[in-house]
Amino acid sequence: MATSPLTQPSRRSSQFLTDSFQRGLAHWNRERLAPQFPPDNWQAVHERNARMSRLEIAFIEELRAEIAAEAAAAPREAGAFIEWFEDLKASGPGQGDPLFPWLAKDATRDELRWFFEQEAAGEAGFDDLVAYTQVKLPASAKLELARNYWDEMGRGNIKGMHGPMLDALVDTLGVNPAIENTVWESLALANAMTAMATNRHYAWHSVGALGVIELTAPGRSAMVAQGLRRIGLSNKERRYFDLHAVLDVKHSEDWNREALGPLVEEDPRRTTAIAEGALMRLTCGRRCFEQYRAHLWSTPV
Repeated sequence: MATSPLTQPSRRSSQFLTDSFQRGLAHWNRERLAPQFPPDNWQAVHERNARMSRLEIAFIEELRAEIAAEAAAAPREAGAFIEWFEDLKASGPGQGDPLFPWLAKDATRDELRWFFEQEAAGEAGFDDLVAYTQVKLPASAKLELARNYWDEMGRGNIKGMHGPMLDALVDTLGVNPAIENTVWESLALANAMTAMATNRHYAWHSVGALGVIELTAPGRSAMVAQGLRRIGLSNKERRYFDLHAVLDVKHSEDWNREALGPLVEEDPRRTTAIAEGALMRLTCGRRCFEQYRAHLWSTPV
């Protein structure tokens, strides 16, 4: 058990940043996005979806309000904006969190299992988020998201698909990434990403949120992979994190050049929405890291 000082997660008085709301929203997202047949009670289903959609947007608008001032300061010229965006890797919310060096060097197998269980349960599916986001985007950005999606799909080879790699690690570590086993902060991150990708009013936000994942994930993935290697997982077993530690570096460079740059050059107003999406994603991530430390550094797993 680590002896580092405990950092308590930030809390705000909010009806949305709560366990009950995020669990309810997570269950709704899983139900509504699953392939299914037309329901007999379609009117009741539609009414429930409308009610939940209003709550989902209110949740996103609260997140937007939290980071609006910082996002509004982002430059509107494409080159300057890309520099601002890339600086989030060092200066953005949650970056450099002490959780990850600890996972790499000190966490036990059970502690790494608990961390991964939270991450797996909060995984919204990067491939599906990209697929939703690319609808009707301008050509350059759409092509870059398509290339990214093709990589997520293993370039047509099921053994290279990223989703099944994650599922295989779930089996290797013997975890149960169920909503009921997951802290609400992890659910909130997935819920926010899903909301931005599936609501077209937040399409530019989703481009920013997905782009900042590619920007910031490699360093964290490398440290998680180091921890998994330390507890004895093979190259094949930790492939998901090893792959993202390397591949996402190129993904980020391509995303910024082929998607963000052209989008901003075409319409500088998009910088604010892209910046908001990135900061919302990072803020949700920071809450996760703080809550993970609060659990792992204060109570037995």
